[in-house]
Amino acid sequence: MKSFAPNRVQKFGLQVDPELAEFLENEALVGTGVTANNFWKGLSDLVHELGPKNRALVAKREQLQASIDAWHCEHRGDAFDATAYKAFLEEIGYLVPEGSDFSIDTSNIDPEIATIPGPQLVVPVMNARYALNAANARWGSLYDALYGTDAMGDLPEGETYDPDRGARVIGWARVHLDEAAPLDGASWVDVIRLDVADGALELVTQNGMAQLRDPAQFAGYKTGEDNSLTEVALAKNNLHLRILIDPTHQIGKVDPAGIADVVLEAAISTIMDCEDSVAAVDAADKVLAYRNWLGLMKGDLTETLEKGGKVIERRLNPDIALTAPNGDPLTLKGRSLMLVRNVGLLMTNPAILDRDGEEIAEELLDAMCTTLIAIHDLKSVHGNSVAGSVYVVKPKLHGPEEVAFSEEVFSTVEAALGLPQYTVKLGIMDEERRTSVNLKECIRTALHRVAFINTGFLDRTGDEIHTSMEAGPFLKKGDMKTTPWILSYEDRNVDIGLACGLSGKAQIGKGMWAMPDLMADMLDAKIGHPMAGANTAWVPSPTAATLHATHYHKVDVFARQEEIKAGGARGTLEDLLTIPLLDPETLTPEEIQAEVENNAQGILGYVVRWIDQGVGCSKVPDINEVGLMEDRATCRISSQALANWLHHGVVGEAQVLAAMQKMAAVVDRQNEGDPNYINMAPDFSSLAFQAACDLVFKGRVQPSGYTEPVLHRRRLELKAGARA
Repeated sequence: MKSFAPNRVQKFGLQVDPELAEFLENEALVGTGVTANNFWKGLSDLVHELGPKNRALVAKREQLQASIDAWHCEHRGDAFDATAYKAFLEEIGYLVPEGSDFSIDTSNIDPEIATIPGPQLVVPVMNARYALNAANARWGSLYDALYGTDAMGDLPEGETYDPDRGARVIGWARVHLDEAAPLDGASWVDVIRLDVADGALELVTQNGMAQLRDPAQFAGYKTGEDNSLTEVALAKNNLHLRILIDPTHQIGKVDPAGIADVVLEAAISTIMDCEDSVAAVDAADKVLAYRNWLGLMKGDLTETLEKGGKVIERRLNPDIALTAPNGDPLTLKGRSLMLVRNVGLLMTNPAILDRDGEEIAEELLDAMCTTLIAIHDLKSVHGNSVAGSVYVVKPKLHGPEEVAFSEEVFSTVEAALGLPQYTVKLGIMDEERRTSVNLKECIRTALHRVAFINTGFLDRTGDEIHTSMEAGPFLKKGDMKTTPWILSYEDRNVDIGLACGLSGKAQIGKGMWAMPDLMADMLDAKIGHPMAGANTAWVPSPTAATLHATHYHKVDVFARQEEIKAGGARGTLEDLLTIPLLDPETLTPEEIQAEVENNAQGILGYVVRWIDQGVGCSKVPDINEVGLMEDRATCRISSQALANWLHHGVVGEAQVLAAMQKMAAVVDRQNEGDPNYINMAPDFSSLAFQAACDLVFKGRVQPSGYTEPVLHRRRLELKAGARA
């Protein structure tokens, strides 16, 4: 869209918001070795040469969608012919031919990506506190994670320390140590002293001396000023566990061995997100995101907050200095490996206009700016990537052609910034059906860059609904979790990733545990992710990362991947193309109403914070008061589900509007303790309520069913009103 450009800074045909220009020239570029002229010329060339390709690819999405819509309309009422449907998708180029086998050859990959399986966080980079907490979640206290959550089956009572609960925590942790680092003929429960002698870990138990069943698990140790042992590091499946010893500590003084805590290597990697979990609609928002990314890459990001009546300054944790068993220094990394998620192809941003006065593609701005900023890390000695790589996660790519475009974008960016080709590594997020069905060819297209693929992201459901919108009404959201397409998606992506040589070279990721308060359930369920062959999976908090890390002690992911490869391919393309349609006659009116209200409440609970407060991701109470992590992708599912039922007459507009109004009052009540919250009921005139209704009643015509166009437009409208 064209934007009025007062007071813009002119840069090689670009019209740049002065706040962004000042940040880039006075902060981001300083110390990179890239001159301002080279940067702006490079960005201008990128925008004016590749911008038209970007727009053409977005237009092709709509062309393909129109063809698919027409096919379904033409065959409405016919028995579904899977063979004819597949042939049609091949004919229009939606489904591309699959080539011969190959293996990726991505080089200079950090161990956190290639060889250390473990949890992954994704956080809004616009929130400095969240970003710092996530980066520092490389290490987490198992004692705290158990004590403060329902992981052991119940929550703590009262505000003072409960010794009985503390004893249960210690017992749980000892049992886990017995599983992760078993002793020869003894139990960690019986250990009363730890020593290091002649490079070996010696343990004294109530029944005598003991040692590790596998002495090689002893990774390192630390001593205090009086040479007493203060820390022991063990290793399991390339992860470390640190046993902290302090007989003066509140816990250590009542522990027979003086153990004060067991600290686990937890969030191995973190995605600093510029996309689905943020609300970045203009130059000021982009500067905030880029400035925080800059602080993370330079290592000097800080955030001041008040906690318990004290002012605390958060900063990135240092590395951990230990001594290896042979006496050599041992350094354990203190922070997660940080990736950055750029935006997809669809959206533009008014931060910069091109020579024709059009907003530039936000993905091009992100590609240039986030890579530039990462140069600060590449020039550091002990920074983020020890391998000298930049990890960019690319969302919402539709098939190999768009992956190839991302490859071209980053090759162009590298050349403009003077970086070696393939410095930027690519994470291919499979959130779109055209990527799922063509995943092997997507990986082939970026075989020199691939560092991440995913599966099991229920967000992919949004595109499933939109792509087959005209096929008929879809099943309820919950019922889709066991349908053939999603089961095939879960397994088939892992199989393809393994067949393409990702094991030991790249991450195969699984989806988010969306209920941050239900840690006992997570412990029961999420071990399924490493068992499925995924060497990383998303968790909603540092605490969840600590608990999920225990699963990677129990499961040797690389051994599991070998078992999966030996078992043969699972999931079929035919299943993946099976459309999960509903027979409306199987639902009662009460079931339909409940599903409508559930979707309406989820949309409103998320959108009201996005529009009114610029919060892109948050824990939103659902209709049953269970806190769920919501972002634009989950909102896409709910809005497309309602749009689909409206389109096929399962529900009517009056029924859905009444549900939206009813749920607006519910969401207002759920947020009544927030002083910054603006009620939607009873007049329903707020921009947030209008945005939520737009997502539903205009959902069928939104590009790929995405929520961004509606949310950005309404948020910009609100910000303009606030400035007026």
